Amino acid sequence: MARVLLNQHRKKRLESGHPWIFQSEVLEMQGDVVPGEIVEVTNHKGHFLAKGYINPASQMIVRILSFDPNEAIDYDFFLRKIRQAAEFRTRFVDNPRACRVIYGEADFLPGLIVDRYDGVLVVQVLSLGIEQRLDWIRDALVEVLAPEGIYLRNDVPVRKLEGLEQGKGVLYGECPREVLIEENGLKYYVDIVEGQKTGFFYDQRENRASIAPLMKGWGEKHGISLQPVDGEQMMVPVDKRGKVIKNPFWDGAEVLECFTHTGSFTLNACKHGAKKVTALDISEHAIETAKRNITLNGFLHRVDFVVANAFDYLRENVEAGRNWDVVILDPPAFAKSRGAVKGAIRGYKDINLNGLKLVRPGGFLVTASCSYHMSPELFLDTIQEAAVDAKKILRLIEWRGAGKDHPQITGADEAHYLKFAIFEVRDRK
Repeated sequence: MARVLLNQHRKKRLESGHPWIFQSEVLEMQGDVVPGEIVEVTNHKGHFLAKGYINPASQMIVRILSFDPNEAIDYDFFLRKIRQAAEFRTRFVDNPRACRVIYGEADFLPGLIVDRYDGVLVVQVLSLGIEQRLDWIRDALVEVLAPEGIYLRNDVPVRKLEGLEQGKGVLYGECPREVLIEENGLKYYVDIVEGQKTGFFYDQRENRASIAPLMKGWGEKHGISLQPVDGEQMMVPVDKRGKVIKNPFWDGAEVLECFTHTGSFTLNACKHGAKKVTALDISEHAIETAKRNITLNGFLHRVDFVVANAFDYLRENVEAGRNWDVVILDPPAFAKSRGAVKGAIRGYKDINLNGLKLVRPGGFLVTASCSYHMSPELFLDTIQEAAVDAKKILRLIEWRGAGKDHPQITGADEAHYLKFAIFEVRDRK
């Protein structure tokens, strides 16, 4: 087996559990190095540290598979890792048939993503080492999870960094384009062929559910109170004019969700009692998908749909003097590289500044960032700067990351990409 010796003065990231070796950490390579094959990784003196598959064409030259010198990297290895990953989801996820089953490095299978959509698995292969062992992985997935079909979504640009071509197609069995799943007691249509990433974003599952306490208790702020009618003991909701309110969601929040995509936060808002939700996305296809999901769950009468640029919509509604009880901002990544951070800061500040201005006093801002290069500290600082400019005082109620099916290796900060926060918003006079 070929060996990769590491520099003496490198940072000890590998010893902290980090699963990657970069070109800059390599002192020398010994033996016949074959791209995609297993190599030993040692310190500068030749003492064994780990082993993994190598790709000399990539800046991420070795991806670590095992810290055990005696562990064989064969079919049984992948079968064991996939079974362990599946058992982990069974323990921690309410519906293990709708979740991320394998999260690459965090499940000790670097470069492999597997999402489960009921009877269909969607697989992304992000490394040469996984690509060369895909037959083993397919067979192990079938043995452990017994899917009806496995679909490959290798249409991601990051594969170019490994010298791999992009593409997509059926890997095993039968794969309908659309699959019906259930998450948080809500149903969704998932397009596994053309949907973003693998078709759905499971990482926000617990975060979507966490908005439940924000959705009720707004009747009084809307001028509605419970009063007896005609001297009867029964109490009914009555507005300021004395008119009885027949809307069963009279105590619910008025919600704005920007970047709605599949309508997931809107669905959770409706489930937990929101009176009215405005769901916005720049993509007509996204809005049509959201509308189908919301109709599927019986909430269509409580949702207004808007196709618009969120930056423009927020600014225009600030100028128009509109307000909502809860504003939800879940944008795509604004910073996909370190060089894009300055522009991302401007983007996050812009939407959060105007989002804060649209929240009624005592209401809530729900905001997220999925940009790894936007650190938690930088994200919070950006929101605080927006609050100062908006003349608002914030109270942090929730601070979260990705869900339990997206575990994190503590020594690998690169996986800590998702930031999610709920703030109470008050005016600063």
